[in-house]
Amino acid sequence: MALKRMDNIGIVVEDLEETVDFFRELGLELEGRATIDAEWAGRVTGLGDQHVEIAMMRTPDGHGRLELSRFLAPPVVADHRTAPVNALGYLRVMFAVDDVDETLERLRKRGALLVGEVVQYKDAYRLCYIRGPEGLLIGLAQEL
Repeated sequence: MALKRMDNIGIVVEDLEETVDFFRELGLELEGRATIDAEWAGRVTGLGDQHVEIAMMRTPDGHGRLELSRFLAPPVVADHRTAPVNALGYLRVMFAVDDVDETLERLRKRGALLVGEVVQYKDAYRLCYIRGPEGLLIGLAQEL
């Protein structure tokens, strides 16, 4: 059997509304929302009884999705949001955008902070990292 696709990336947040609004501003579309408190979900995650609010966001091309989750139970046990880019584990998500400067300006109005600076890689890309809602690390890439 062959791999079909990457289905989604999961991000755990405290403020689901603010995070959904931020990713909408970036250009993702809200695909759906749900509250999961079913027994099967705890068996999948290994957390046992859990109660989670989720929002599924998708990219405009329909190929990429983010699952934003807010755990009501069990409580969150770790916080990696302020980890630097060389920390072990999952760290950031990168989005291709039409115009890095315009996107950065729109997201700054929603609290985004530039991590370093906007740089150009050869004649191929303009790139930057930002901290979005709750300190989430997000990459923006503009093809040249």
